[in-house]
Amino acid sequence: MDLLAVAAVLVDAEGRIVLWSPQAADLYGYSAEEALGQYAAPLLIHQEHWDLVIEKFAEVMETGRSWGGTFPVRHKDGSSRLVELRNMRLLDDRGDFYALGLATDSPTLREVERDVALSTRLISQSPIGVAILDTELRYAAVNPALERMHGIPAKDHLGRHYREIMSAAKFEVPETAMRQVLETGVPMVDQATVVGRSPSDPDRQRAWSISLYRLEDPQGRVLGVADLVVDVTDRYQAAMEASEARRRLALIADGSARIGTTLEVEQTARELAEVAVPELADVVTVDVLDSILGAHRPARDEGPAVFRALAVKGAYPTEALQAADPPGQTTAYEADRLATQCVRTGRPILVSHADDDDLARIARNDHAATLLARAGVHSYLLAPLTARGQILGCLGLTRARNPLPFDEDDLALAVELASRAAVCIDNARWHQSVRNAAETLQRSLLPDHPPHLPGLQLASRYRPAQATYEIGGDWYDVLPLDGDKTALVVGDVMGSGIDAAATMGRLRTATSAFADLDLEPAQVLQHLDKITSGLEHYIATCVYAVCDPHRAECHIATAGHLPPVLVRSGKRPELLDLPTGTPLGVGGVPFETTTFRLEPGDQLVLYTDGLVETRHHPIDERLDTLLRLLDAPDRSLEETCDRLLRDLRRPDDPDDVALLIARTEPFRSDSGPVG
Repeated sequence: MDLLAVAAVLVDAEGRIVLWSPQAADLYGYSAEEALGQYAAPLLIHQEHWDLVIEKFAEVMETGRSWGGTFPVRHKDGSSRLVELRNMRLLDDRGDFYALGLATDSPTLREVERDVALSTRLISQSPIGVAILDTELRYAAVNPALERMHGIPAKDHLGRHYREIMSAAKFEVPETAMRQVLETGVPMVDQATVVGRSPSDPDRQRAWSISLYRLEDPQGRVLGVADLVVDVTDRYQAAMEASEARRRLALIADGSARIGTTLEVEQTARELAEVAVPELADVVTVDVLDSILGAHRPARDEGPAVFRALAVKGAYPTEALQAADPPGQTTAYEADRLATQCVRTGRPILVSHADDDDLARIARNDHAATLLARAGVHSYLLAPLTARGQILGCLGLTRARNPLPFDEDDLALAVELASRAAVCIDNARWHQSVRNAAETLQRSLLPDHPPHLPGLQLASRYRPAQATYEIGGDWYDVLPLDGDKTALVVGDVMGSGIDAAATMGRLRTATSAFADLDLEPAQVLQHLDKITSGLEHYIATCVYAVCDPHRAECHIATAGHLPPVLVRSGKRPELLDLPTGTPLGVGGVPFETTTFRLEPGDQLVLYTDGLVETRHHPIDERLDTLLRLLDAPDRSLEETCDRLLRDLRRPDDPDDVALLIARTEPFRSDSGPVG
């Protein structure tokens, strides 16, 4: 009524104006003082319409039937205006009749009618769900679109509270937002998204965006809140797919960075499993064909496939872990098992929804299948580990607690991770094969145990590099000489691999031959230098010492090698101050022999640089640590070797180590005791 500004004019039976509303003054231009007591027709109607108006007035007063329509009236300024007019007869308590005329500006009314018609059409036909709720959040109106979304008739909404209809816990957020909009008047546009299933489409998950704004009348009185619900399923799914694509790319990038950090087969398999859990699966297994790790055993094309488990990883404790083969175990899987089919065909296998029959084909036996069922395994995926055209094994992925089944996107991601990991595993197994061959060669060239020699106790160790590098050319030797003398040798061929080990073997053989000639240590090194100079691209360091128990002397010379340590009874260990010399293979530089006394109980410690050199510590600091560790004269030689390797070496050290310790002991010759 306020919007239409309805004017009220009351006319008595004679046609004179007896009541005049403020809206009438606005509509007709006359004040109450000007209008009251005047005849309505001459004041408000153009003369040409007097007869029609008087006729209609008489009809209303006589019959009591109302009359209405659009009619031109005269404004005070003389202009003509169209008004929407309604006339009706009134009766007072004395039995007198009056005529009440209600009027509003016709263009304004037409505009309101158009707005109402447009709003009604838009709300009823719009795919946007619209609800009007009062200030207590009770439904006052619901359009057909929202009726369909809720799957509840509009009439069943009316008068009921919002949470009576939308009872799920996730609708607490929109309810709180409605109260905030009612309180503040600040609209919330597309700020709440609800995901779920509607009764009209229960098989598909949908998403709705909710917008809210407060409803007020022209005087600002709060009437309620409008709830606009838009189906944004396509937008939500696109965003989820984009997010999932980013997650998959991040997982692949993470896998590229974390898989293959070492050239160790088992470590690479563990890295693959750790990348896939829990982002991709609840339980991950990595198994390779046993024939792959044992090159002498050819793979079989029929019958059971024999797998060796390399890694098992779970996101949480579960019986599914017990159903998997523990790392290191070798298990035969029959031809009907999925793992066997995967490695025989080279194709991935996706079981989106695993039933009991599927679990029986996944597990190694019936007991393992029962464990998988008890763990709630519902989805399974296998991806072959293929590198350079050869199938190495398979990556197994299992979901139990994660409710989503594996899909084609998961399959593609698993295949990508398996492919990248397979190359790393293949590199590791070939490296390990070459490394094993080099280590076998090198160990075959080293003495098994130092022999017991006159006047000496001996202990030795050889440790290959534990990092991703190949075997080096470190060696030690103990050579018995004429006259009860003993030659002690430690050397290091620079380089790695089978070539370095072979070069080391040649130098060791040559050293043994020259030692038999009873030459001075400097002369032996001179001959070895000539031999090494003839070996392309190789140089070596070496320390050569001869212990003479008859004279209680040690004659020693070095070729670019770190100084040995002399540990004397009752004194602190010291590095021998020797002429360093140049490495073997440089050529043309003479070597010097140094002689010093050896008393009973003295120890001579010979070692290669892998024992003390690191990338993170100065060499002087490491040599000081070596001297400190040797300052324990009561320890046995075997214990000393073990302590040095334990305290100075790290698991990932990139260099191998040769260590030889000799301790003098009282010696009795045919002519009597010496020393």
